Amino acid sequence: MKKSIFKADKKYTFKDYFDMPYPVEEIIAALGYCYQLESLVLPQSQQFNHQAIQALQQSFYTVLPKVNLSSEAARREFLISPLLFEMAKESDVKFYIEYPVEVNHLLSGYLDYLIYSPKNLIVIEAKRGDLDKGFNQLAAELIALDMYEEDCSDELFYGVVTVGDIWRFAVLNRTQKKISRDMRNYTIPEHVKEVFSILIGITS
Repeated sequence: MKKSIFKADKKYTFKDYFDMPYPVEEIIAALGYCYQLESLVLPQSQQFNHQAIQALQQSFYTVLPKVNLSSEAARREFLISPLLFEMAKESDVKFYIEYPVEVNHLLSGYLDYLIYSPKNLIVIEAKRGDLDKGFNQLAAELIALDMYEEDCSDELFYGVVTVGDIWRFAVLNRTQKKISRDMRNYTIPEHVKEVFSILIGITS
């Protein structure tokens, strides 16, 4: 019998999953879900102010060389928040920052960003360093939301793990109990328009 990756006497927060040494497949399987790396076809929308997003992209190119982005706080302020601010102007969404979720002794903690819309929701996990370890944490958060939002009728929950200048999307299929991780990374400022169109597409 395979030994559990969890200690019986320990309460796990989402941040604990970032530090786990196990492969992502093993972590997700231990929580009762399956994992797949694939090329995702993500919703996209062009129904937004393209001039504003073009201006934002140019602002990134102008400002970022002047900013020390070595801290997670700096990356949130200068790389993530400007995108979400534009998103708030363009769509009917609600933002929750450091949103608390507690499901059980394996799944509890705070979500960096939780975005609700009438159509869907997105979890954004912002990290300073390792994108792969950050994905482990994002997966745990998506699974927790699946259990937490039992009355929600949405079949898919979306997630993003980002270190600010690199974004990678994921989808949790609630019926299949499967988390799919996109094979593609999007970079900021280069792919500002693509990232924004996906965020709008998911929530509109």
